[in-house]
Amino acid sequence: MKRRRLLTAAGAAALAATLAITGCAGPQVSDYAAEKPVLDLREYFNGTLDAWGVFTDRSGKVVKRFTVVMTCSWQGDQGVLDEDFLYSDGSRQRRVWRLTRLADGHYIGRADDVVGQALGQARGNALRWQYTLALPVDGQTYHVQFDDWMYLMTDRVMLNKAVMSKYGFKLGEVTLSFTKR
Repeated sequence: MKRRRLLTAAGAAALAATLAITGCAGPQVSDYAAEKPVLDLREYFNGTLDAWGVFTDRSGKVVKRFTVVMTCSWQGDQGVLDEDFLYSDGSRQRRVWRLTRLADGHYIGRADDVVGQALGQARGNALRWQYTLALPVDGQTYHVQFDDWMYLMTDRVMLNKAVMSKYGFKLGEVTLSFTKR
């Protein structure tokens, strides 16, 4: 009986280790290096863009719908993305991103409701942003982490999927479709 428990404990430990390793393994931005069209943030986020999105909770239920009009401009390696959100409940929000393009497809982004700075990297048709957002909910502000992926589909259309989490637990997802005017 003791031997069976040891084998079971050893098997459980091996399974847990395997799950931990594969749980951390996920897509890397380098996986998209050969994908076309190539995403150049200075080119795509330049001018006016329209976006439509939803926020879903962890069960997949749509909690909020929204539209965004973005006015974007660049001067060299410095960009400004001025986002005007209109939510399905009639509320509005504005976020102004200030981006800096660095070497090798890396970017830094700042906005008033971003804690610290957003770090991103583009390869091929993909961009991955990671940042902490100060999110107001029912009179309180929560710091939530975003793992934000953007995929350029055509020269005018981009899809965006962001997973929102707190303490490593998934809170929900934001899904957007951008169209460049």
